[in-house]
Parts: sequence; structure tokens; C-alpha cells
Amino acid sequence: MQPDFNREVYCLLGLPFDALGQDAAVQRVQQAARERKPCFLSTPNLNFVIAAQTDAAFRNSVLHSDLSIVDGMPLVWVARLLGLPLRERVAGASVFERLRRSAGTPIKLFFFGGADGVARAACERLNAEPGALRCVGFDAPGFESVQAMSGEERIAKVNAAGADFVVVALGARKGQAWIEHNRSRLNAPVISHLGAVMNFVAGNVKRAPPWLQRGGLEWVWRIKEEPALWRRYGSDGLAFAALLVRRVLPLALQSLLRRPSGQQLASAKVSLEEGSQAAVLRLEGAWTAANLAPLRKAFTDAAGNRQPLRLDLSGVSHLDSAAIALMSLLWASRTGNPGDALLSGVQPRVRRQIELSCSTYLLAE
Repeated sequence: MQPDFNREVYCLLGLPFDALGQDAAVQRVQQAARERKPCFLSTPNLNFVIAAQTDAAFRNSVLHSDLSIVDGMPLVWVARLLGLPLRERVAGASVFERLRRSAGTPIKLFFFGGADGVARAACERLNAEPGALRCVGFDAPGFESVQAMSGEERIAKVNAAGADFVVVALGARKGQAWIEHNRSRLNAPVISHLGAVMNFVAGNVKRAPPWLQRGGLEWVWRIKEEPALWRRYGSDGLAFAALLVRRVLPLALQSLLRRPSGQQLASAKVSLEEGSQAAVLRLEGAWTAANLAPLRKAFTDAAGNRQPLRLDLSGVSHLDSAAIALMSLLWASRTGNPGDALLSGVQPRVRRQIELSCSTYLLAE
């Protein structure tokens, strides 16, 4: 599926995030359900970011998403440090609760995954209460492989329910992988892995009080509720500290000291050269959130062209987070296209910006 290059997205620790608040995210999901418009919603938190550093398939699942929201206060803090307009945590569980309490036409929901009995309990409890979410089915495949959970009968069961929204709970990596594997086969327009939501709805796990959520301490509550999580949180915390020292702080300093000049921004341009062997998009000047309109159009055209593509950055002097995020969406849309060698001629200063943004996958030959 071709990405929407008109999204206001910013690259944070290697992943694209949409710059929108909770209200806008809820409206986007409601609109997608109402208009039957495909919406793969990803909710990256700190665990997502850490896992994406080494798991290419997991990272690509976020790059392929139609909407990617900041589900973690540590990520909001990093965004503030880097001057990115990702000012609000938009937790997947909060979006779900807002949908649940909303007025209007009910959204039909299907629960997929969870421990034995949890999906059924969540479905029954949701339907026993007034609200704008109605559960029309559930399936708990247990601990099978992604392939085993993707048989024709299983997908047919999900589709037969007529859901508008499929909520997946299989563990982040397996859940994202299942969505990637089956997205084109599912009739529901909205799909998302919302791992803890099913337990919250079923009443098996209580969500942290709002003051703990706002303070970035929800992880303490989660460990109280699910003690086995302490290993994951501890490992992620150490990896996050390393990213802060090696990537975030140097990038924040570079962003402060090396701002593009007005002349560099004004001279930014993009041109397409079509050859018999490959198409070349040649970029020049400095690219930031302020001047991306030509790039959005060029990338939209390029994403639909199956001819081998190369981006020549030899004339580029600066890329900010918004420009790198658009490149990541284009890169993801071209994954697997024979003959692509996406970025070439990258100058050392620009290469450093890409590396500090944790987007070195863009530089792979």
C-alpha cells in the first residue's frame, strides 16, 4: 500500500511519528471506520523503539503503518529535547477508552489474541456496558506461530464478523507481524496491536492512575500488576540510556549548533531524471518541515513507480527529522523492489544526521 506523504510525521529514534494529539487520533480512527478507509494504527512505546533497533521486520511494520502515535512519556521527553512537535503522549489504551466513551454510530470490534478466556471476557464485558464500541467476535489462537494463526478458516472467521476494528493482542513483535502478514486479507478497515487493552477491558489488569501516566511512571504500576514485566523494563531502560548518550544528546547539540541558513532552505529543489535502467530523484539544498511540499509530491509519484529508484543526495546540506521521516516512508514503500539503491552521494554531515536519528537502514546499499 502506498504511504501518505502528506502526513505530518517526524523521525524519532528511527521511527516515524505522527504529530497529532489524542483527539485527532480518535477522530482519525473513527473516520477510517466510518469511511471504510484502511488504517493500520501502530502505537510505538519505548519497547518498540528499542526492539526496532535490531529487528528489521518489526521496524518495517511501523514504517508501513498509516498512523503512528507516541505511546510513551520517555519518547515525548526526547521529542521535547530535540524540539519536535510531539508534545503529547497518545497511548493506544487511551485512544481505545475515548472511542469506547464516544457518542455516535457504534464501531464494531473484533478481539484477536490474548490468554485463554481473556478475549471472551473482554467481549462480554464490553457489550454489557453502554458505549460506542460493540464486540462482534473474538478468537484466541494461543501461542501458535504467525503462519499457523493465519490459516484461511481463521481469517474467514474474522472477516465474517463484519468488524470495523480488529484489536490484536499477541505480544508486540508477533502482533505486528501478524498484522503485516494478514493486513491485505482482512476486511476490517482499522487494525492495531493494543497489547494490554484486552486485559484492561476484561478486568484482569488495572490501568495505572492518570497521575502516574502523566509522570511517566506507568511502568511501575505495570510491574505491580504483572511482575514478569520487570525484566523487559529493565533491559529497555539500559538500552534507552545508551541511546540517549550515543544518539539523542549529540543530535540535540548538532540541531542547536548547525541550523540551515535561509539561503540553503530557499535553494532546496528536487528533480526527476528518468533513465532506461533507473529513475533518479536529485535533491539539493536543505530540507526541513518548513519546505517539504515539493518533496511530498515527488515522493508520492516515486512510490507508485516500480522502476528502480535512486535518491541522489550529493547536493543536500541538511535534513531535519521531518525530511528523514518522509524518506523512511519512501524507503519502506520500496522495500523488496529489485534494483533499488535508494540513497547515494550522501555527504558526511548529512550521513551523521541520519545516523544520529537511528535511521542507518536508509544508508544500506
